[in-house]
Amino acid sequence: MKLSLACLATLASASAFVVPEVGRTTTIIKAEEETSAMAVPDVVSGRGELTVLADAANPLVKFWDPLNLAEADFYGGGEEYTIGFLRQSEIKHGRVAMAAFVGYCIQSNYHFPWKQTLAGDMHPSIDLSPEQQWDAVPANAKWQIFGVISALEVWDECGGGIMPHYTKGRQPGKYPSFQLFRDNIHFVLDLYDPFGFSKKMSAAQKEKRLVMEVNNGRLAMLGIFGFLVADKLPGAVPLLNGIAIPYDGDPMVPFQGQFSYFS
Repeated sequence: MKLSLACLATLASASAFVVPEVGRTTTIIKAEEETSAMAVPDVVSGRGELTVLADAANPLVKFWDPLNLAEADFYGGGEEYTIGFLRQSEIKHGRVAMAAFVGYCIQSNYHFPWKQTLAGDMHPSIDLSPEQQWDAVPANAKWQIFGVISALEVWDECGGGIMPHYTKGRQPGKYPSFQLFRDNIHFVLDLYDPFGFSKKMSAAQKEKRLVMEVNNGRLAMLGIFGFLVADKLPGAVPLLNGIAIPYDGDPMVPFQGQFSYFS
């Protein structure tokens, strides 16, 4: 799974739009004051809310939208639809990038001791770069990985059967519970906080953690792309000289080899 996430991160693009739910009162933690909060009235929506969270996430950069995406009208759905789509995109891509960054580090330094396939094949050697390790994964294993990912995406898009779509009122980034699946098919733990540790967390703490997640996701996107660039173009990232392993393939076409529509 970590290998697939590392490859999927090459497809992820950051849209800097992750804010509290549109048109609702919420709490944003000021970046410079961890214990204070700022209430956002109901009249603040759209670009106004984007600006508020941008200031909280990075008071130096603030709101930055060079492509004017906040003023676009995606699929004719209006402002709430467009901003909800962009916010969900950034949160999702940030999470993928964080998993990819951690996975890249693990794959580069630790060889899993158990067998990778029922045929008895071991996991690829850490002498290979994570990109090369992905190329070495059997096609059937790749199909299994993407089958699970696709199922998780479908569950998210349909709100787990109980939540509205993230472009129609659901808080972007809030993955639906598997309760309906548990009740009707098979027991499975929820992806987020399966043991309910966040139930006692205050709204201000949740908002603060959301801002932290956005910032960590943005940093992870830069980090994983730094690894990919360093592997593809030796010397392009001086800090990774002596660490990066040259890769002859194309990291922007992660399905080349035996699992590709491009070869």
